[in-house]
Amino acid sequence: ELTRRMTPARASIDRIAGAYFDEEGYVDGTFNTHFLKLSASERAKNLELAKTVLISKTNEQLKCYKFPEGDMAYDSIHKLLMALSQYGLKDDLLVQTLCEQLAEGICSTRDSSNRTNRLQGQEFGIYIYHGIYDIPKKGSDHSEQWESEEIYSFLICVVAPVDKDYNAGTPKCGFIFPAFEDRSAEPGKIDVFFEIPEHPDEGFLDRIIGQ
Repeated sequence: ELTRRMTPARASIDRIAGAYFDEEGYVDGTFNTHFLKLSASERAKNLELAKTVLISKTNEQLKCYKFPEGDMAYDSIHKLLMALSQYGLKDDLLVQTLCEQLAEGICSTRDSSNRTNRLQGQEFGIYIYHGIYDIPKKGSDHSEQWESEEIYSFLICVVAPVDKDYNAGTPKCGFIFPAFEDRSAEPGKIDVFFEIPEHPDEGFLDRIIGQ
């Protein structure tokens, strides 16, 4: 349902933000702009990046996780995601805080010999997209009606290696927040993506769900 709208003509993405990191995990640059201000080619590239998460295999590459009960500490990932979804990525400080926390998780995986990291020794980018989907009601025959059933404000995150010109390669991990279940938002859950589910980036996952 969301994937069908990830085209230049129908995209429900309204903003993109994120950061680039060097091989050692230090911030190399940040960005935050309205999606429609990108060139047509840049919009198409970014839609393809975001769509990678949406079209991944459910329950294999894309799995649903529940946030720990009471996970509302001032600096928790869950609270950051709730705020960024509410403000539509318009707070640069919150965006940078989220990116740095995710990068710390990725780099902690690099430092542990018994963990797998698909970004070992590479520069990488963290891309965060905000979108709003006006979920239409469905009739008894499952056809879409004109009436709106719910406004789904969501974030899609993609982590991918980048080259010296900041061109993104194949996404290695990411997520959708809140989880989209039964055509509704589940703010207590998050759908986490790994390109190779047999070898997830455990530091990235640990940082998100706090385990």
